Amino acid sequence: MLRFLIIAIPSFLVGCVFGAAGWYLASPLFIDRVVSEELTSGSNVEALYSGAFRGADSAHQAGGTALVVKRADGRAELQLKDFRVTNGPDLVIYLSKNGDPMSARDVTESEFVSLGALRGNVGDQSYTLPSDLDLATYKSAVIWCERFSVLFAAASFER
Repeated sequence: MLRFLIIAIPSFLVGCVFGAAGWYLASPLFIDRVVSEELTSGSNVEALYSGAFRGADSAHQAGGTALVVKRADGRAELQLKDFRVTNGPDLVIYLSKNGDPMSARDVTESEFVSLGALRGNVGDQSYTLPSDLDLATYKSAVIWCERFSVLFAAASFER
């Protein structure tokens, strides 16, 4: 009986640790975080830039549109419309000075500003931009995994 416990207890503990780690890493692949924010539109906004999201590779797919708009109150915001990206851990959204980031290196070697955590991997959402940001120098929106430094998606802005 003692031999059974010596083998069973460590096996159970190792199984729990690896099972929890596996679930933490794999569950975003199966579970979407859906948001549905009302986007400012119509005569209240002036569209400045737009671009279509594309996935970084075959494992990280994306779609939808990134719009930089100026609201009636003078503030600028980034809107993600009909947005969808492969879910992952610790996703954030950046504005990058690189006009066409295709790899993680393209993102890290360029200047960027973080707009914070991605609210959801599916659905319409908007992010208020800092008032001191020179919008003319930022040329793309990037979905980035902070934890693993992986590019998930990018949208190059058309002027």
